[in-house]
Amino acid sequence: MSSVIPSIEFFQGVAEELSGVSLRRNKKTGIRNVLMIFESLHALEKFNSFTRGSAEKLSLIDSEGEILVTPNSLKMIFGGDEGDELKRVECTFEIEADSHWERFTRFMDRYAEANGMEFGRR
Repeated sequence: MSSVIPSIEFFQGVAEELSGVSLRRNKKTGIRNVLMIFESLHALEKFNSFTRGSAEKLSLIDSEGEILVTPNSLKMIFGGDEGDELKRVECTFEIEADSHWERFTRFMDRYAEANGMEFGRR
């Protein structure tokens, strides 16, 4: 297996920088909810969103391959004096199957290690 730097991409070939992640589990249904927070999007900064397709899927890429995620929600929060400054982007999605959860956590472990972050589970 080749050495692949883990990346998160809304648009193919444009790696984004994850600022934070929050994981929750619904006790009744067992469904896990993931909230990924980005302080900026490289795709928007370079207008890649107009030239490389749409953000209907989120790609999580590492040495095991690619995980394609369909976000439930993608919120862009703006602020600043004029209200036009991007403050952060919040992407949420659900993971139901235990095997998918295990694969996601392996990705997060690799992503955290490669980017000087900590990813911990309680």
